[in-house]
Amino acid sequence: MRRQSSLARYLASAAVTAVMAASLGGCQTISDVKGALTSKAEVTPEADPQRAVDVYGERYRANPRDVDAGLRYGQALRATGQRAQAVAVLEQATIAHPGNKALLASYGRALADNGNFQQAFDVLGKAHSPDNPDWRILSVQGTSLDQLGKHDEARSYYVSALQIVPDEPSVLSNLGLSYMLSRNLPKAEETLRRAYGSTRADARVRQNLALVIGLQGRFAEAETIVKADLPAEQAAANVAYLKQMLNRKDQPRSAARAVPVVAQSQTD
Repeated sequence: MRRQSSLARYLASAAVTAVMAASLGGCQTISDVKGALTSKAEVTPEADPQRAVDVYGERYRANPRDVDAGLRYGQALRATGQRAQAVAVLEQATIAHPGNKALLASYGRALADNGNFQQAFDVLGKAHSPDNPDWRILSVQGTSLDQLGKHDEARSYYVSALQIVPDEPSVLSNLGLSYMLSRNLPKAEETLRRAYGSTRADARVRQNLALVIGLQGRFAEAETIVKADLPAEQAAANVAYLKQMLNRKDQPRSAARAVPVVAQSQTD
């Protein structure tokens, strides 16, 4: 009981924030802007999201029909948390280039970031085709369906993604969260342990496992996992956030934030 009370105080002290985001936040805001480590004198837009906003924003404003500028500007806006503006930019880009699947994929992800889950699901469905499915898009479609309360349907998308990339930890983690939202905690733990066992699993996957273990009453074990990876305040915020989402599962449309899309490596 003392351990349980300690964990309760630990969770209550944290702000409810989506610090599970790589940038996904998220539906978690996941940064699509990547770059190599360079010296400050050699920093490229891809290595510095804020600089990317400035560089590609200028290019986009000079020529709104520039596909690459629109795509990269939208990605940079997402990476810096400017979700509504990212949606606006990518929406205009897709209107100008309606058949561009890379734009559609980025636009769909931006919609999911911004909480427009049904629209995100619909747009992402146009970003790939049945004969050439994209497992990353399938996984984001699954998280959108989870936010809409369609957990069984969501899991069919995760299963399809796993048929393309078996044991991909990011997809397994999203699948585990889906079981958690359905309150099937043993199945959630089993799935998250599969993700946790991957050498490619990152700290966010481990935090999800800690949450599911804690929700089953094994608080000491959950605290050990949480404290092993992150500073106490940040780790507690992760746990508090996902616990809040579980409590809101019956009101997915009213949730202000999205279920995190954890540890995904996305390139639009």
